[in-house]
Amino acid sequence: MESSSAMVPFPLLTTPIESNYRACTIPYRFDSDNPRKATPTEISWINLFLNSVPSFRQRAESDTTVVDAPIKAEKFAERYTAILEDLKKDPQSHGGPPDCILLCRLREQILRELGFKDIFKKVKDDENAKAISLFEEVVRLNDAIEDDGKRMENLIRGILAGNIFDLGSAQLAEVFAKDGMSFLASCQSLVPRPWVIDDLDYFKMKWSRKSWKKAVIFVDNSGADIILGILPFARELLRRGTQVVLAANDLPSINDVTYPELIEILKKLKDENGKLSGADASGLLIANSGNDLPVIDLTSVSQELAYLASDADLVVLEGMVKHPEVAQFLGGRLYDCVFKYNESING
Repeated sequence: MESSSAMVPFPLLTTPIESNYRACTIPYRFDSDNPRKATPTEISWINLFLNSVPSFRQRAESDTTVVDAPIKAEKFAERYTAILEDLKKDPQSHGGPPDCILLCRLREQILRELGFKDIFKKVKDDENAKAISLFEEVVRLNDAIEDDGKRMENLIRGILAGNIFDLGSAQLAEVFAKDGMSFLASCQSLVPRPWVIDDLDYFKMKWSRKSWKKAVIFVDNSGADIILGILPFARELLRRGTQVVLAANDLPSINDVTYPELIEILKKLKDENGKLSGADASGLLIANSGNDLPVIDLTSVSQELAYLASDADLVVLEGMVKHPEVAQFLGGRLYDCVFKYNESING
């Protein structure tokens, strides 16, 4: 299914949406703040995006699909840096005041204007190939855990470990470039529980008592994240009789997996009978979320996703604490895990 150009709110948001939902969790400013002066939070986030400019420039320089990529990569770095510095001086410039969505959108806009469509394409393809080769072994190890609760916890740890593979974080991009990353090692080295937000025991209790009718999972990064983290979890839901909708980005952004890429990944993982490592995958649907950024604004999703999600009774969004600014806001540790489970009134 193709994404419609008309975007709509995610149908399961609590209404009125304006007073119950905010896409950017961290408040960058308050009504009492001077509109012409950047707040300390705005400054710290602008600096975070400034720190990522060199790694983005490096990826852009090596994009062989773009003519004069090194020259255009330098232009990107200059233009984006100038915009970020402008926002420090005047937070209302460039469509501000800034938040994570605006800072991401400005970065993507400049890249696309200069002809860069997908500067992380090569690393995504490489990581997808590696992860596909490990998929059966990860599933086998999970299936070998007989206790339902322990198996589910192992699958959740796999999601969190896979999400560490995020090249939008300047620190992680640097580690990745130097050493690469091992998925199984990441599973073992997650920060110990209790995590900064830890509803895992409550979720395990719900998992043991009920099966959900339909789950919508917003997927994130390519490679280990989607293939070794999300897909084994989705497969377990399918085995329990849950229909699963995987919602992926419309356009490339950082190393996030896109809708067309996810379709290709599943073609490679399914056998000739359409099964996913022995599990019936007929209840697995792929949706184009309509999103083109590394963050999601649930007030603006594709009509296709809204239609498929209207009767869902489980929604999963994944992520980790990968920036010191987020760790400080939550009162946790860098690379801490967030496992929050909210039950709906009908849940």
